[in-house]
Amino acid sequence: MRAIRVHRFGGPEALVAEEIDTPTPGPGQALVRVEAAGVNYLDINQRNGSYPGALPFTPGLEAAGVVAAVGPDVADVRVGDRVAYAAAQPGAYAEAAVWPVDKLVPIPEGVTAEQAAAALFQGLTAHYLTRSAYAVQPGDHILVHAAAGGVGLLLVRMAKRRGAWVAGVVSTEEKAAQAREAGADEIILSRGVDIAAEVRRLTGGEGVHAVYDSVGRATFAASLDALRRRGTLVLFGQASGPVPALDPGVLGAKGSLTLTRPVLFDYTVTREELLWRAGEVLGGVRGRHADVAHRPPLLAQRGRRGPCAIGEPRFKRQSPADPLAIVLLILKRQEIRVERMDKPMTAPCTHLNQIQDVTPSAQGCEDCLTGSTCASA
Repeated sequence: MRAIRVHRFGGPEALVAEEIDTPTPGPGQALVRVEAAGVNYLDINQRNGSYPGALPFTPGLEAAGVVAAVGPDVADVRVGDRVAYAAAQPGAYAEAAVWPVDKLVPIPEGVTAEQAAAALFQGLTAHYLTRSAYAVQPGDHILVHAAAGGVGLLLVRMAKRRGAWVAGVVSTEEKAAQAREAGADEIILSRGVDIAAEVRRLTGGEGVHAVYDSVGRATFAASLDALRRRGTLVLFGQASGPVPALDPGVLGAKGSLTLTRPVLFDYTVTREELLWRAGEVLGGVRGRHADVAHRPPLLAQRGRRGPCAIGEPRFKRQSPADPLAIVLLILKRQEIRVERMDKPMTAPCTHLNQIQDVTPSAQGCEDCLTGSTCASA
């Protein structure tokens, strides 16, 4: 079978399409024929060595497809079942992959493989953040960084659905319109603005009950200062880099604050919890719930869509900082291809380009994947 492999940590050029043996499922495992694979920022961290693992490996933590074979004594899934996957074991950038059966979730009728692969990882993330890491309550004041990103838009929608007032931080008017469409009550344009001071102004000096921050270093201080007494900072990413060391006493001095650094996989440990979260996320896609199914499939919004030589459109991701920007084509019908672009992108980097590597500039931007603008912008 064909797969995209990483033999050394590095930039997009480390992704190599090659033939490998089709794996055989063992006890408690199933072989899934991949119909669609999601592309997430965590894939980049694994590929470039920020989160190093064993080499070589097949990237990809999110996929949807059909069960092609099962291992001994497997009863939870059967050959022919439509399933989706979003967990810690990579392997989705391939025609097929073997995964633990207890990490597979059923795809509801009416939901396509592309929709499931597009929605599951980010949907699970937004679900655990708003339901568990900090459980949003009616009347809460919430601040969402990168509010026009994939997870950001879902956070806005899910928090609004739970009765919260939501302010979204974005970098452009175009992104502001997207966040408003998702339901944000207030928009903060980050460029040249004191975010914490603006939050205080919007909340009558009180601050917010919780901040959802995926940016990290560039926004960490502002996130802490935007919280009200006994507020919670949910730091679930570090797109601009890791945050500096923090003396816990600072949290007390700023009003008995709570800081948490959650990870999705700790909120889907049991089979029951995974099925609960996935059921609500994929059920939202099927029912077109506003908090999950915004402009489905999500990948169409997160990437650029274009024609593929084999006759079907594919979702593209590209690296604007690389003159020969690599493009990953989402899998469909067991087809996989890697292309190179002749020229880099010239637009500022955003969450819409999930596979990009970006060279930061001096001016920060809370909405792009690295908390900074592209070198080519």
